[in-house]
Amino acid sequence: MNLLHIFILALVQGLAELLPVSSSAHVVMAEKWLGLDPTAPEMTMLLVMLHTGTMFAVIVYFWRHWQEAYFSSAEAFKRNAWQLLLATAATGVVGLTLLEIIKHVFMAGAPSFEIEQLFGNRIIIASALAAAGILILVSSGLQRRATQHGQPMTTRAALWTGAVQGLCLPFRGFSRSGATISTSMALGVSRPVAEAFSFALAVILTPAVIVKEGYRLVHAHALSSSAGGLGHLLMPGLVGMVLSFLAGLLALRWLSGWLEHGRWHLFGLYCLAFSGVVWVAG
Repeated sequence: MNLLHIFILALVQGLAELLPVSSSAHVVMAEKWLGLDPTAPEMTMLLVMLHTGTMFAVIVYFWRHWQEAYFSSAEAFKRNAWQLLLATAATGVVGLTLLEIIKHVFMAGAPSFEIEQLFGNRIIIASALAAAGILILVSSGLQRRATQHGQPMTTRAALWTGAVQGLCLPFRGFSRSGATISTSMALGVSRPVAEAFSFALAVILTPAVIVKEGYRLVHAHALSSSAGGLGHLLMPGLVGMVLSFLAGLLALRWLSGWLEHGRWHLFGLYCLAFSGVVWVAG
């Protein structure tokens, strides 16, 4: 992996992560087309570092909105914190349950199985992209209930949004932002609120993913025996993190504009089209 590879992957991640088109699917396919192994621990860790860059882009972009909506009063903070807590708990319950089902039912309880082994499977990626595209189109069709003047986030919507986020965790291609924003909008939550809530959930989720993949990387390579090896693996990730941060800020401005002008359905059509590309050319 060289600097050109990192630049390409960071650009793809930064733009696609914050658009509802599944950044992980785009990055995985880019890795395959560049001749890289998307299931390797190094590539998984690079993907996590790229996610970290876009996480900081989310914080910078939404910070003012979160201050006004979440920290305007003690009551607002308690209400929003409770909804985020419930949604995160629902994500954990659904995601971990789904992982156990995949491991023990579909993989016959293989002791060495890791969900990352499925990340390069083009059939799974294509199917997940198609599912995300359909969900986006359905929510777009219900947008009369999710206009700028729609309702605020409710406990029911938060639980369903968190549960759907849990469904996204094991599958590359099932856009997390697309699925969560679509779910909230389908339940009548206004577009700006759905968008801000979705990315608040992402900020909460990302550190846990980073810890998990960091442990997987250390376990796979026994890095404790070589400090230089650690630097060799982390430096590409740090470079990519900065690039994905900058690309992420641009993507967020694009996403907000398209949501505001009612172009949400176009992301669904794109997911369906890219699903076909992955299926044929993956």
